[in-house]
Amino acid sequence: MAGIMQDSFGRVLDYVRISVTDRCNFRCIYCMPAEGIEWIPHEIILTYEDMLFLCSILTDLGVRKIRFTGGEPFVRKGFVPFLESVKEAHPHLRIAVTTNGSLLEKWAERISGLGLDSLNVSLDTLNAEKFLQTTRTGDLQRVLRGIDAVRQTKGVPVKLNSVVMRDFNFDEIAALVGFAAEKDATLRFIEFMPLDKDVWSQSQFVPAEEILSRLPDPDQWMSCPSKENRSNICGPSRYFRNSVTGQRVGIISAVSDHFCHLCNRLRVTSTGVVRPCLFGNFGVPLLEGLRAKDAGAVREGILHAVSRKPRRGATGVPSEEGAEAFQEERHMSQIGG
Repeated sequence: MAGIMQDSFGRVLDYVRISVTDRCNFRCIYCMPAEGIEWIPHEIILTYEDMLFLCSILTDLGVRKIRFTGGEPFVRKGFVPFLESVKEAHPHLRIAVTTNGSLLEKWAERISGLGLDSLNVSLDTLNAEKFLQTTRTGDLQRVLRGIDAVRQTKGVPVKLNSVVMRDFNFDEIAALVGFAAEKDATLRFIEFMPLDKDVWSQSQFVPAEEILSRLPDPDQWMSCPSKENRSNICGPSRYFRNSVTGQRVGIISAVSDHFCHLCNRLRVTSTGVVRPCLFGNFGVPLLEGLRAKDAGAVREGILHAVSRKPRRGATGVPSEEGAEAFQEERHMSQIGG
């Protein structure tokens, strides 16, 4: 019988995001600086055996959903067979993956048989030139073919994640909504979060309410019932349904309207550090216990992180003078999506 992890503020933590690698074949402008970052040595990255052991402990602690992220998870050799192993060992665990979509075409058939809860694909623009600009290395058509390949298998729900930036894709909001409707995918717009002073710009930040106002036929979008919003199923999104078409669109307002009081998650970096809050530097290293197969030590480390989960992270937009609002050395690719 699984236990229950509960922090000091009464939040039940049943969702964990695990980064399988810090490496990525893109260099997205909101994720890392143009020159890239120094890759973490392989010997201190979690092995798949480490992660399987960790999943067993997490499920014993009451975790019901695990999302695997990167970097880009599909660049790591053996990732899909690893997912198959997790599903075999934990058939009732809800498993999700976040990806940039560049390798989906290759893996679509095997992905369809995994019974994933969702496959989240980052897609900030439908313009090939701008896509190359924001990813620095990406090929939009390759990503679109991957989305189509997964859709054709009908084996996994697809979500599209778009980070909105004022001078980049703010004018594409309606087009992205139309694309998601065409592909029968759930679209989520995400506020540009101030996680890294090297890549964040206040001038590019667009608040959720302004995003909502730019949806096509804005008067037709109604807030979904509370049970469909910010639940374990929907995560941090506030969902809106079009009263004419029935399409749903989510908006993740991590900055302008934080949802810390509803946060039910932990994050584990690719080096095995469990972090209780995305917007903080505190973390507990688990790698030694995982390598030793010391379930007690790993469990103790996880629960220590839970006990340090803050009531609220530093999610506000920093002022131009407020550089201290940023934390050092936490590029999104290293934290895990």
